[in-house]
Amino acid sequence: MFKFWNSHEQQAQPHAQEGSSHSWYPSSVVGSSNSSRPRTPSNNASSSFNSQRPAEWSHSPPPVSPAEAAGVVGLLKDKSVDELRKLLSDKDAYNQFLQSVDQVKLQNNIRDELRKETLQLARNNLDKEPRIMELRNQCRIICTTELAAAQEKLNELERQRDETLKFYSSASLMHRLQDAMNVTEEESEIVNRQLLDGEIDIGTFAQKYKKLRTSYHRRALILLAAKTFPIG
Repeated sequence: MFKFWNSHEQQAQPHAQEGSSHSWYPSSVVGSSNSSRPRTPSNNASSSFNSQRPAEWSHSPPPVSPAEAAGVVGLLKDKSVDELRKLLSDKDAYNQFLQSVDQVKLQNNIRDELRKETLQLARNNLDKEPRIMELRNQCRIICTTELAAAQEKLNELERQRDETLKFYSSASLMHRLQDAMNVTEEESEIVNRQLLDGEIDIGTFAQKYKKLRTSYHRRALILLAAKTFPIG
């Protein structure tokens, strides 16, 4: 129904009709008001009318269905010539007639219902906004707290990893091996001094000194190999 009337309003061209007021309808429609009843356009007239449509009408909505057109014609067929002329020239009368059509009333009711439902949904969303903000703040606090704890744990694990890597690095192993050789060397000197001072007998000296020197030379060989063939 809307498409039928809107399409006529878009096609309107200003024309003066026998001293009547300005009309926004096509000349073919206005001219038809001279008869007592509106004429049904012939096929030739329809073809001529369609061929003269402006280029911008190519994107206009499709025409109304025959049932809708028949309904409109049924509303207009019993009106007098003066009433038809008034509809053509008086915009208020035209709008009043348009609003009285059942299809228009139905669509207006649907539009009003949709508007009410939309407003109600908007109000419901606004009512929920404080709760949404509260939950959002709680989530932010929880995420921040858990993130801080997780970050602290991660830092501790990274520190342990760095210490482990440092402890088992080639340089660290060679350094500890050198320290162990120095300790063994000092212990060997102590055992040797004990023998000279008579604190231990020759048998005890030989057993301890052999064990210490064996350990010392084993470590020395390992250190030499590490320096000769470095790892990484």
